[in-house]
Amino acid sequence: MVIELTTMVNNEEVVERCKRGDSLAFTELYKAHSKDIYNTIHRLVNHTAEAEDLLQECFITAYHGIHKFENKSNVKTWLSRIAINKSIDSLRKNKVIFGELTGSEENHWDKEEIDEGEFEFKVSEVKNAISNLPPGYRTIVNLYLLENIPQEEIGKMLGISHSTVRTQYKKAKGKILDTLKMKY
Repeated sequence: MVIELTTMVNNEEVVERCKRGDSLAFTELYKAHSKDIYNTIHRLVNHTAEAEDLLQECFITAYHGIHKFENKSNVKTWLSRIAINKSIDSLRKNKVIFGELTGSEENHWDKEEIDEGEFEFKVSEVKNAISNLPPGYRTIVNLYLLENIPQEEIGKMLGISHSTVRTQYKKAKGKILDTLKMKY
């Protein structure tokens, strides 16, 4: 019988050690959370090298700001917020526009309800369909579905109205289903 031991990082203890200047504690924090934070960033920017750069920037920001962290939330949540904000800033620098929609951007998914229950797809197919969305749609889908950020908050983060977030999310779902339907 093989017993696998896993080491759980006590985030509160590690954060306190980081605040005291313990560089090994920050290494522990990085090792414990870098993979999840990288995945969050990569889902948003959809580019490996850029995601790696943003991951480093995220942890540099965390290192310099760790003394401000108050353990009111989970450190992973705090790191995720830093990562999301850096990713959104990067998208803006790359001219991704999270603007209000006009009537001319209407598509057939605005007029009909989507019965998602009639489809069964592999996770990899859905992930691929999401990664192939235009950056604005992909950002909203990832923030809402995978990061569990409410649509109202997404609107504030992106500087757009809640109704635009809701509409873009609905359109993104339609585009994902269109992509998945083409495979069958």
